[in-house]
Amino acid sequence: MLTKRIIPCLDIKNGRTVKGVTFGNLQDAGDPVELAAKYSGYGADELCLLDITATLEGRTTFLKVVEDVAAMVSIPFTVGGGISDEKQVETLLSKGADKVSVNSAAIKDPKLITRLSQAFGNQCIVVAIDARFDGNRWEVMSHAGTNATGIAALDWARQSRDLGAGEILLTSFTADGTRQGFSLDITRAVADAVSIPVIASGGAGEARHFAEVFDRGRADAALAAGIFHYGVTTIEKVKNYLKAHGIEVR
Repeated sequence: MLTKRIIPCLDIKNGRTVKGVTFGNLQDAGDPVELAAKYSGYGADELCLLDITATLEGRTTFLKVVEDVAAMVSIPFTVGGGISDEKQVETLLSKGADKVSVNSAAIKDPKLITRLSQAFGNQCIVVAIDARFDGNRWEVMSHAGTNATGIAALDWARQSRDLGAGEILLTSFTADGTRQGFSLDITRAVADAVSIPVIASGGAGEARHFAEVFDRGRADAALAAGIFHYGVTTIEKVKNYLKAHGIEVR
């Protein structure tokens, strides 16, 4: 059985790490390079750096932060935010990123997933899916959660896999920042529907939530931000809890 991964996420706006609730009410959480180095040293399996306003503001993803993080850490990291073409991916990988995450641009042009996968290998192409529960189904949101697409999250996950995604980063817009636990139903549905790894994101509040999303949600990895940034818990404590409950971690 593959071991489960713990992935701290750095949501970055204007060069600073921020954290909010359901993609809003953003609060400063520190310097991204310092945080990345700290998490690398504390046992994180990977990191995720997301420029959360790149799509909204029409910017390309920052490069200086990527370069600085690459110089400071010894673990793989994914970069996302505003990525829409092969040139951007080539540049980010050349600056030290191991994977790239595409979201809104892939929804607009699904064939982008295939082009990137063929150009760089599917192992470094992550499709990020922001999903919101509307009372009846889980719908894909784009542009940092500001645009309802009308696309069913499960359908988009399957299509992304078929187009060449190597991994799915599934964020529950509904649970994001609440610290009430991951959205287990959609996580399990996506994990059961696709044959590629699924990273669960949104809602982590304590170590127990990670165990739940690995067990009942069948996620391959779990991503969290605020609980690590603000010292609610640590990567070490989460991993010790998981090991004590029979869940294999790296």
